[in-house]
Amino acid sequence: MSYQHVDFEVADRVATLTFNQPETRNAISDEGMIDEIVSVLALVPTRPDISVLIVTGAGEAFSSGGNVKKMQAKDGIFAGSAMDIQQSYRLGIQRIPLALYELEVPVIAAVNGAAVGAGFDVAMMCDLRLAATTARFGETFLNLGIIPGDGGAWFLPRALGHQRAAELTFTGRLVDADEALRLGIVLEVLPPADLMARARQLAAQIAGKPPQALRLAKRLLRAGQAMDLKHFLDYSAALQAACHGTDDHAEALAAFFEKRPGHYQGR
Repeated sequence: MSYQHVDFEVADRVATLTFNQPETRNAISDEGMIDEIVSVLALVPTRPDISVLIVTGAGEAFSSGGNVKKMQAKDGIFAGSAMDIQQSYRLGIQRIPLALYELEVPVIAAVNGAAVGAGFDVAMMCDLRLAATTARFGETFLNLGIIPGDGGAWFLPRALGHQRAAELTFTGRLVDADEALRLGIVLEVLPPADLMARARQLAAQIAGKPPQALRLAKRLLRAGQAMDLKHFLDYSAALQAACHGTDDHAEALAAFFEKRPGHYQGR
């Protein structure tokens, strides 16, 4: 498929989604951008040749979040009555957190520059985050007299704890890459020239695992956020039993005893 607002490519079991609207600093509140992001996120689970997704931005920003110029002009998703705007959020940007949360493959955010507002929230919806030294993060909604309408207030406390999420939300301050590392927002900080190489290296390491078990592991981590322990253990046992019956499990055992890399077929 061809896209106008994003780039999408797949190589060696790793997919890369690049927000490609540098003229708007990769704002993600416009309908075309949202539709293409959601389209890619819907495609990934149907592709058995994809084990990991990298998300990054073209140009100097990861994503500036909402288009502030359109916000001021009350254009696009910001137009109409309160009920119109509510529906625009529900049928627009809120499709992104739902699609990212349901994604069964691990997602790595390679944050190349500013990730603010909804851009910060999208990064926090990913499983792992790497940052360039040029990256900046901010839950900046209150600075504009609005709140995180994209689900950020659900993701941030789960990733950072209530107190830190509250501090970032209430102050709307910007966090540089070094502080983001200290706060646990990102896993690593790298020179800009090394960011994508490290993201692909990490993705390749993950993509080398048995594909079915990898997707089940992601599903298990998500389920643990919502289930009580007893039902979670039952669910874990069922998924584990399914893994024990796969060809990839047998290959992993053979590779372990033969001291060689495994060669997995997703069966």
